[in-house]
Parts: sequence; C-alpha cells; structure tokens
Amino acid sequence: MATLHLMVGLPCSGKTTLARKLETKHSALRLTPDDWHAGLGHHYGYNMTESDESLHNVRHDAVESLMWKVAARVLVLGVDVILDFGLWSRKEREELRCRAEELGADIKIHFMDVPEKVLFERLRNRNAHKPDESFVIPEAKLKEWIQTFEPPLPEELA
Repeated sequence: MATLHLMVGLPCSGKTTLARKLETKHSALRLTPDDWHAGLGHHYGYNMTESDESLHNVRHDAVESLMWKVAARVLVLGVDVILDFGLWSRKEREELRCRAEELGADIKIHFMDVPEKVLFERLRNRNAHKPDESFVIPEAKLKEWIQTFEPPLPEELA
C-alpha cells in the first residue's frame, strides 16, 4: 500500500530538506510547490504588491491542485508521494487524510517543529543565499504566517 507523506511546518523549518531524504529512502514522488513556481517563472520577494501577492496565491492554489491530481494517480499506482506543502491548517491536513483514505493509501505526517528563533535565523540565511528554487520571504511575512499556523494535534501525529 502506498503512503502519502505530508510535510507540515512553516517556511525554513526544514520540510524540503527532510522531504528530499524521504524521497530517496522511500523511492517516492516529491511534490514541492516552490519547485513548480520557480519552473513557471513565478517569484515572491520584497517588492511584491498586494496585487502581486493575490496573483501568487491564486497561482499557488492552482499549483497545489495540479500536484494533488498527480499525487492521487501515483498513489493509486502504488508509489509513495510526499506533499511538501506546509499544510498550516488542521482542515487542510484532514482533507488530505480523507482523500488518501479514499484512495486506499496510508498517511504519515512529518511535523517540523522548529523554534521561532531558528526559523528567523534560517530565513535570513535563505534570503542572503537564495537558491534558484526558493523565494525571498520578508521577515514580516514569516511573523504573519507564524500567527496563522495551526500545529498538529497529538492525535494527528498518531
């Protein structure tokens, strides 16, 4: 039976680093939205306007929707999938859990629980040495996102 691996955590928590290791360990398909955005020429940075951010959010939803279609097909074929989405809300995680169960797949949540101080240190390093497949993230955005993040409950991780 295939397993859907859900990477849960904020930016700079180490989700993609772990996802890459799991990809090799499980011979899994890793789906990371930043990779697709970069490949499509979408960028996120310091100079984004509200309009730019709104467009990015619409694109992001479309990218994740397409990724799920690919993931669902791959799970049905019996191959593990890693969704490196962040999954900040319990509602998102529960929705994906139900979808995976409908396909007959197992689910495993990998929660990257990193102290805020470490997140900001990693963010500064990321922004200073931005790899091609990642985006510059203003510190104010990370502060905003920390407030909206819903850590997994113990029963989600069981």
